[in-house]
Amino acid sequence: MIHPCFMTTTAQNVRNYLRNKPYLLEALEKDIVNLSELSRQIQKELKTKNTAATKAALRRYAEELRRHKQKREEKVLTLLKRSGIAVYDQKSVIITAKEIESKTGLKVDLPNKYVYLLDRADLPERINTLVKHDNCTMIVVNSPEELEATVGVVAFLTTLLAEANVNIVEFISCWTETIIVVEKKDSLKAYETLTNIIG
Repeated sequence: MIHPCFMTTTAQNVRNYLRNKPYLLEALEKDIVNLSELSRQIQKELKTKNTAATKAALRRYAEELRRHKQKREEKVLTLLKRSGIAVYDQKSVIITAKEIESKTGLKVDLPNKYVYLLDRADLPERINTLVKHDNCTMIVVNSPEELEATVGVVAFLTTLLAEANVNIVEFISCWTETIIVVEKKDSLKAYETLTNIIG
């Protein structure tokens, strides 16, 4: 029989080891990892000989991760079902070293640079840019006020788009609005991916 104190130490060591490996946490959440093989690898890394304690700790942690993920995703999905979505074409994202005159669009001040999200028609004629994305689509997800207090919404949306192979050019989350900017070529795929979940 394994002493409870030893089990606690092993369990904590296993959790600490896995916290630094997000890819393993994701595999455990999705239940797509061989626990016996992973526990052997963890044993080698942690230099422990207690196979039973390591595997038991790993199994318990994996079950806990799956329960938490399921509850988190249920909350996120419930919120997104109550959200709306709007699409705006003809947008540009520019990053400059100096501030520019702009009466419309969004501006974010960063150390030593400025990020602008503007209508293409409102772009200044002469401007020195560090980065320019000229043909973009802005997708705005409008959610209930609980958005701010709901853990995992941003992670859920970005993962959803990443799995659809959609690159996000810019992402802004502010209060009830989540603003996702993608290149025009990805806009239809992004919209279809999001509308399968939202609204």
